[in-house]
Amino acid sequence: MVSAVFHSPRERSAPGDALHTSPKSIATSAGSTLSKAEKPLTPTATAPVRPGARRRLEALLAWALPPALGLALLIGLWSVVASSTGQSIPGPQATWAQAVEVFSDPFYRNGPNDQGVGWNVLASLQRVALGFGLAALVGIPLGFVIGRFSFLSRMVNPLISLLRPVSPLAWLPIGLLVFKGANPAAIWTIFICSIWPMVINTAVGVQRVPQDYMNVARVLNLSEWKIATTILFPAVLPYLLTGVRLAVGTAWLVIVAAEMLTGGVGIGFWVWDEWNNLNVKNIIIAIFVIGIVGLLLEWALVKLASAFTFEEVKS
Repeated sequence: MVSAVFHSPRERSAPGDALHTSPKSIATSAGSTLSKAEKPLTPTATAPVRPGARRRLEALLAWALPPALGLALLIGLWSVVASSTGQSIPGPQATWAQAVEVFSDPFYRNGPNDQGVGWNVLASLQRVALGFGLAALVGIPLGFVIGRFSFLSRMVNPLISLLRPVSPLAWLPIGLLVFKGANPAAIWTIFICSIWPMVINTAVGVQRVPQDYMNVARVLNLSEWKIATTILFPAVLPYLLTGVRLAVGTAWLVIVAAEMLTGGVGIGFWVWDEWNNLNVKNIIIAIFVIGIVGLLLEWALVKLASAFTFEEVKS
């Protein structure tokens, strides 16, 4: 058995010093050991940087430096474009000053259509949650069924290939006609556009489950429910989470376009309203808000996916 013992640098240097010390010097210095030990130690040189701290610093720089350079490049290009177009496109400084004013009170209410950016973002997230939730409830089980039975796969795949490329704005009038309201029409548009990534990725994951797993299930005479919960779901989970991540990104992309046409409250309506007021600064602020919210949603789903691992267990 091997055990590890931690030694400080002072302890590690003690044996080497003892090897180079003669018995005579030990004897002559024995009487003065106590008096020397009582004297305070004064540092004679600056302690070197520990390798562990240096590696952590290098890792931090490697993680933070590329995004910082990319952001600096974006701001630089933005400044060049703003200066070359005169006053039509505001520069970073003017937009930052406007953003400070906008976010000083993001949750004000002056009426049903005059609300702060915070309420607009929350309204959009609520619609995205409802539309995406309904799409997950329908799309994930449908993907399992399509992947499990080849006859259904051949029957449904042409329909998916036909409906999936349709633009979100083409579905919006159908929602307005059926549901007679802007809010349910926007939720319907999110549903019909975000369901396809979950259906396709789940079905592909089921079809790629090793046939040996299904042979074992057949030998054990497992029910379809047991096969789905104990064999298919763990194996399909990486594909399913990828489909969920793509669906959330699609839902957030769709809601902005849908709210521009339906009106009411939402980040898309806020963009369109500011365009009608020719407030380009607020439009640029809305672009950054949309991007930051999408980035946070992406980060949360990546963290969720990284919490699960799939390993093939070999007997």
